[in-house]
Amino acid sequence: MATALRHSIDRFADLPTLYAQMVATPEYQAAFGDPMPLTIAEPGDAPAEHEMPEPIAAQAECGGIIAAIFDLFTGTRLEPLAPDIAWGFVNSFHFLAGKLEKREDSYARELGELARDPEGSEIYARSLEEKQLQCQSVAEQRQAIECMRDYAAEMYRAQSGWPWSPAKGTRASSASSASQIAAVDFLRARQLEQRERHLPQGPIVVVTGPADWHDWQAIWSRLDAIHARVSHMTLVTTGQRRGVDQIAAAWAARTGVEVPVVRYGLYGTGRKTAFTRNRKILDLKPVEAVLCEGSGVQANLYQLLRQANVPIHALRKADQAADAVRFPTRASRGGQ
Repeated sequence: MATALRHSIDRFADLPTLYAQMVATPEYQAAFGDPMPLTIAEPGDAPAEHEMPEPIAAQAECGGIIAAIFDLFTGTRLEPLAPDIAWGFVNSFHFLAGKLEKREDSYARELGELARDPEGSEIYARSLEEKQLQCQSVAEQRQAIECMRDYAAEMYRAQSGWPWSPAKGTRASSASSASQIAAVDFLRARQLEQRERHLPQGPIVVVTGPADWHDWQAIWSRLDAIHARVSHMTLVTTGQRRGVDQIAAAWAARTGVEVPVVRYGLYGTGRKTAFTRNRKILDLKPVEAVLCEGSGVQANLYQLLRQANVPIHALRKADQAADAVRFPTRASRGGQ
């Protein structure tokens, strides 16, 4: 009797976990759980009833794809390649979301032109309704794909230890607060007051440095101290996928931090492109900066910020902790 009771208690103790495994997150429920009655699945199609994938199935399969890659490669000679393969899967969602966003913007512009020139005829009203449904249908598709991308990106972060960041463009959506925004989108949103999700609010904090930097703890400790003072900060990096920029992006994506990141890559060609970027970063009026010792370009940014009286946390290569102090892997980080 006591044994049966204990098994019953254990079973009930597992109910929250079992329930969580059977229920999609709010983001998936919002993107998949309440589809429009009529939608246009492809350009040129007539409006029709189309089902969305089940929210829990979409979430489980999306995460399972990324986890399966790491599980298959772990412990084999292909293990170092797992992050690159998984990155490509996440990027495929991102690429498609970008195409849908451009199509949605095109429909929105056409809809705006129709609305500004009302005719009042039945043909006009029908055209307006059709264009509005086209725009809404593409927006629904984009939100679903962005939701899948963000969940796959979170699985990538959990498995690899590093946040996923796109090769091109912006990663920002209502389903993710750990956004990474390309500088061109950020500056365009500032100038034209377009999509708010491309325009994070808050003081700018700059973090830059070389790609061969390994002392992540020194950078994280400086960022923790800044974040304690400036909780609504926006982080600006130079967008490299290794070294200082990657370490800063990993800090920004941590649960409990989730600071938006603007990736200020090199735009244009020529020897002076990097120095031009330095001046444009200064134009953002940063309130603090974490600069790690690197090239002459980095020294130039240090001089510009110092002349503008921006507080600088300067880290020297020679002062890095021992090379053995590596960024925590998925095995050693636990749930961080």
